[in-house]
Amino acid sequence: MLPLSLAGRKPDPAWFDTVIDAVGLRDRLGHRPNEMSGGQQQRVACARALVTRPSIVFADEPTGNLDSTSGAEVLSFLRRSVDDFGQTIVMVTHDAVAASYCDRVVFLADGRVVDEITSPEREQILEHMTSLQAAAAARSGAV
Repeated sequence: MLPLSLAGRKPDPAWFDTVIDAVGLRDRLGHRPNEMSGGQQQRVACARALVTRPSIVFADEPTGNLDSTSGAEVLSFLRRSVDDFGQTIVMVTHDAVAASYCDRVVFLADGRVVDEITSPEREQILEHMTSLQAAAAARSGAV
């Protein structure tokens, strides 16, 4: 409720329930952060971002410190927020698996857009990442 409180807004009870159920943490509402796993804490962060109903959510490495199971749960929830709630997620990641949950992947090199894939699959993303790294190494003279 913190983002709503800071904005001086009252929560929409139905939307709050939708978000809490979507992140699967109804049974943890009374717990403090140190009583939750990293994946649960990350899902709380997702809920906190979505409870205000933003049209765009920016996610910087949302699975960076999570094990693969918790990471998959967070990515599935973010995917659901796009599909079911009509929100836009802009995610920064170096993880091809995380990027494969997206509708569109944009590759950056030295601050510039150098490539893009729509409807990406993990293998496709890995191939692009490998070729971009090889091109960067060739430009820098590295072996």
